[in-house]
Order: sequence, then C-alpha cells, then structure tokens
Amino acid sequence: MQAYANIKQDIVRAGQRLYARNLLAAGDGNISYRVTDAEILITPSSMAKGFLRTEDIASITLDGKSNYGIPSSEKLMHMTVYQHCPKAKCVIHAHPPTAIGWSIAHPELTELPAHCMSELILTAKRIPFVPYARPGSQDMGTQLIPFLPTSRVLILSRHGALAWGETVDEAINGLERIEHTAQILLAAHQLGGLNPLPPEEVAVLYQMREKMGETIF
Repeated sequence: MQAYANIKQDIVRAGQRLYARNLLAAGDGNISYRVTDAEILITPSSMAKGFLRTEDIASITLDGKSNYGIPSSEKLMHMTVYQHCPKAKCVIHAHPPTAIGWSIAHPELTELPAHCMSELILTAKRIPFVPYARPGSQDMGTQLIPFLPTSRVLILSRHGALAWGETVDEAINGLERIEHTAQILLAAHQLGGLNPLPPEEVAVLYQMREKMGETIF
C-alpha cells in the first residue's frame, strides 16, 4: 500500500494542480482517497484546495464517521462512489466553469455531445450530466448511483463535476478532460455549430474505446 504520508502529499498536489487550472476557486471542491475499506482521507470543509497542507486533511470511515479533522460537507458524494465502485481509489469534485455553463445553458442535454469529437469518445467514452441536487444533501449521493460504476467522469448539473479513478492522477485527468472537452465544444458552438461525425465513424470510435479499457486519459 502507498505510504500514508505520500497519499496526503498527493492530495495536496492535486489541489494545487486543479487550482492552477482554474478548476477550483476559493473554498470550492473536495478531494478524497480510499486508504483502506475502513478509512478515507478527505480534504477539509471551506478551505482553499490550492493552499492545503498535509496536516489539514481529515479522515472518515466509509459510512461517514469522523476519525479526525473537519471533513468536507459534501462527503456523501465521495462515500457513494466508494460504496458503488470497488476500483475507485480517488474521488475529486471540482467546479470547472465551462462544463457547468453547458449544464445551465442546455438543461435538455443528458451528456456532452460526444458524436462531435473523436477525442472525447477515445479518452472518456462519454461525459454524462447528473441531475441537479442541492449541495451537501443526501440527494447528491443518490443522484450519482445510476451512473456508477460505469461513468468515471460526470458533470453535476448547475454545480460542478466529479471524477474518480484508480489513482490520484487518473481522477485529476478526468477533471481536466471534462473542462477541456467542454471548452472545445463551446468554441465549436460559437464558431458555427456542433457538426457531428458520420454515424459509422462514431460506431468505430466506440469500438476502439472498448478495447482501451476503463481508464480515463
């Protein structure tokens, strides 16, 4: 198992990287790591994730009981992912601006339009929109369940995004992939429209993705 101190350092590094990419602001977001089935390390409530210290990180059990520290008020989301995704080691929730903007401007969408972009299909397969739930509520966890464990990257409508992975880096990559894809699609929309690939090409791309496994790139 990865050294306990190194896991905390990886969480701190993740917060810095996400903050530098404008995927987090002020006290937004939260990052967690499943050390064992009995312990989850999680960032504290209302602290800027770009400036965390390892000693700020809290610890909870899989059923949400506190071991030490003041865990994020949105811990229910993280617990839901770990309970439904045996492979999940790291969960990150952030607030990528463009991705959230898509959910506000186009509430009719169920996912980002993957049929327009080969890279979206090959790196993430699809990026669904999870129905809105009040931040910090039990619904935030409940609304995730239909998408788990199939989806590792999700946009939380009118709120933020969530990515989980088998490593910290995979979860970070997932958040970056969500926002980068949303930015490209926004640019296409503004420049003239979202023109889809031919259906037969989309089908081939999905077949290629299936052979690549479940990891988010």
